[in-house]
Amino acid sequence: MREYELKRTTKETDISLYLNLDGGLGSIETSCGFLDHMLTLFANHGRFGLNITCDGDKNVDFHHITEDIGICLGTAFANALGDKAGIIRYGDIILPMDEALILCAVDISGRAYLNYEVYPLTEKVGEFDTELVKEFLLGFVRTSGITLHLQELAGENSHHILEGVFKALGRALKKACAVDPKLSGEIPSTKGVL
Repeated sequence: MREYELKRTTKETDISLYLNLDGGLGSIETSCGFLDHMLTLFANHGRFGLNITCDGDKNVDFHHITEDIGICLGTAFANALGDKAGIIRYGDIILPMDEALILCAVDISGRAYLNYEVYPLTEKVGEFDTELVKEFLLGFVRTSGITLHLQELAGENSHHILEGVFKALGRALKKACAVDPKLSGEIPSTKGVL
């Protein structure tokens, strides 16, 4: 099974997370409604089994909660993928979300990199600061070792833009994490290691 479970406790957050790359039921409770919604979209469109509970310093803002969940999710991805034998490695999509259009490309390369060209039109959606999406993704790529490119090609509604980001990320990662039977368990790299 390609799964991983972790618990991470700091002075700012207390997070329990379970990830199954091959699916399963999920439950997400981060104490931030908009982040719950985004992570639910991510898990559903990626067909990942994802359980998250988080208690954090939301009385300050949602920065630590968002960043630390990104760190935990990236750690879970890296561990659930193991040595990455047999995976397709690359995934991409151009995803329409009403008037928004998002390009997402990933490489499960072992090299952390984020190119984020997404420009929400408002500073907040509900109580959530839209700039925190980038913080979430930075935490995710740093701990997962994934190269991620996200670009907003069109958009007039911050909510739709960010929904598109999380849906596109889920779908691109689903492709990249998929096992390719033609690889017969080989590492998808001429180096023999990722």
